[in-house]
Amino acid sequence: MQNRSHLSVLIHEQAKKYGSRGALTFRTFGSLKWKTVSWKQFSLRVKQVSNAMLNLSIKPQENIAVFSQNCVQYLYTDFGAYGIRACSIPIYATSSEQQIQFIINDAQVRFLFVGEQEQYNKAHRVFALCPSLERIIIYDDSVRISSHDPNALYFEDFLKLGEDLPRQTEVEALYKQANDDDLCNILYTSGTTGDSKGVMLSYGQYAAALKANDACVPVTENDRVIDFLPFTHIFERGWAYLALTEGAQLIVNTYPKEIQESMRETHPTSMSSVPRFWEKVYQAVKDKMDRSSAWQKKLFYHALSVGKKYNVDYICNGKRPPLHLALEYKVLDKSVLSLVRKVMGLEHPNIFPTAGAYVSPEVENFIHSIGINMIVGYGLTESLATVSCDHIGEKITIGSVGRPIQGIEVKIGENSEILLKGPTITKGYYHRDELNKQAFDEQGFFHTGDAGYLKDGELFLKERIKDLFKTSNGKYIAPQMVESLLLVDKFIDQVAVIADQRKFVSALIVPEFRMLEDYARAHNIKYERREDLCENKEIHDMMMERIETLQQGLANYEKIKRFTLLPHHFSMESGELTNTLKMRRPVIYKNYAAVIDKMYEC
Repeated sequence: MQNRSHLSVLIHEQAKKYGSRGALTFRTFGSLKWKTVSWKQFSLRVKQVSNAMLNLSIKPQENIAVFSQNCVQYLYTDFGAYGIRACSIPIYATSSEQQIQFIINDAQVRFLFVGEQEQYNKAHRVFALCPSLERIIIYDDSVRISSHDPNALYFEDFLKLGEDLPRQTEVEALYKQANDDDLCNILYTSGTTGDSKGVMLSYGQYAAALKANDACVPVTENDRVIDFLPFTHIFERGWAYLALTEGAQLIVNTYPKEIQESMRETHPTSMSSVPRFWEKVYQAVKDKMDRSSAWQKKLFYHALSVGKKYNVDYICNGKRPPLHLALEYKVLDKSVLSLVRKVMGLEHPNIFPTAGAYVSPEVENFIHSIGINMIVGYGLTESLATVSCDHIGEKITIGSVGRPIQGIEVKIGENSEILLKGPTITKGYYHRDELNKQAFDEQGFFHTGDAGYLKDGELFLKERIKDLFKTSNGKYIAPQMVESLLLVDKFIDQVAVIADQRKFVSALIVPEFRMLEDYARAHNIKYERREDLCENKEIHDMMMERIETLQQGLANYEKIKRFTLLPHHFSMESGELTNTLKMRRPVIYKNYAAVIDKMYEC
């Protein structure tokens, strides 16, 4: 049963119920060994942080910031801050010096908590440019502090300031003052246009979101929930907090690149993720099957077909499968499909919420078919994550983003824009009065910038309005939809569609080089560098053939006519990707202007 205590006391209330039961499983920085702390230990650490913060004179509704990867110290800091009514501002661990400088100065942060050496170095370099900043508190005790830095403090030393709970009486007085109107977080969106906006999220928004999600997302105290996305991302933050309110055990994965290994080692039952994770799973399984014997391939695809009939055609449609299908699925699930899940460490899968980008129906069908309950949803930082999601027990249409959660009012406005109103919607952006006037209509509905429609109670997305391209022939193209079709291909890692004010659609494609190199060796294609592969005509023709197959369902004007293979990935360092790995199209188009223009030469 969900604990609906205010976030300021949630961990302590859960500790009373669960005591020595495991709450957090994690690895310390640089370690390969998993450890677990109990709810009781979690509660004590949070209290120590609250006491230490008071000893540093942090005031109610003061802004503190966390610039770190996921780690247990991050959770201790956040909930410790909530205990004294402070506001915690998460900063992506990959943020640039300019980004953290902007956030610290905009929010007038005095105390910045950092993760590892990279974050400390950046924070130290901008310290003199941030007049409000007083101290840098470091989670990783192996970080080398500059000899010219009297303002840095290791987290272990910070904890000693609250070790014996010297200010606990004051902390408990602050518990009683906690209310829903206080600011809980300010989440600065990295923005695909480069503009950073601080989304204000109150404790009341969290209370409404956690209650609404509890009604439709069946996570329980028996779940082991692993973190894949950074806590800075509202999807992961909201999901992690939901798991904690349910009494589930949280597995803290510090490095996203290690997620598959972490899953195999910790055997989670649930995880939130973005579609790209499942696209990679789809590609890997399909590639393995393509390399298998004819008999193995035939057995797997038969099992997949039965899995689709059982899970998609019947279960997702709220129908009871016929007995013969149920029996056949049970046998094939145990003998074939369970082996696929076991390779991922998912022996006992419960639910896997997925959002953040367009989910390919092909991938969604596949994941359901192998017996993994993908819960597709839609949300924004401004809506405190979930707007809609698939509801267990109700009809699930592949291609939709589910049904609106309780309390959310959805209205379809001009240009099919999705407008939102309800207790989980932000009151606005921090220090951005003019922008706030534009963000809401006269009735108080928030402009999402996403186009969509409602059908039979389910929400369907069409495109991001600002991303909609218009060709020089007057045809509209939704680039994300076209890109999602291509990203299921095992030879494609990244793709950026070009169409705006152009006479036809083209694309910049970054190949999956491991697969491309395997292909080159198998076909005796000589190469020394990635550039050689990208420029090879035989490879270009192979890729064109695959792209044409993937585009069969598109109108002719939507199809990619020309493309260029790029030898290097789009990156955050070059400004081409945001911290959430979304493309900054204007930057990509500028950086590759000459390449793009060449594709449109006669």
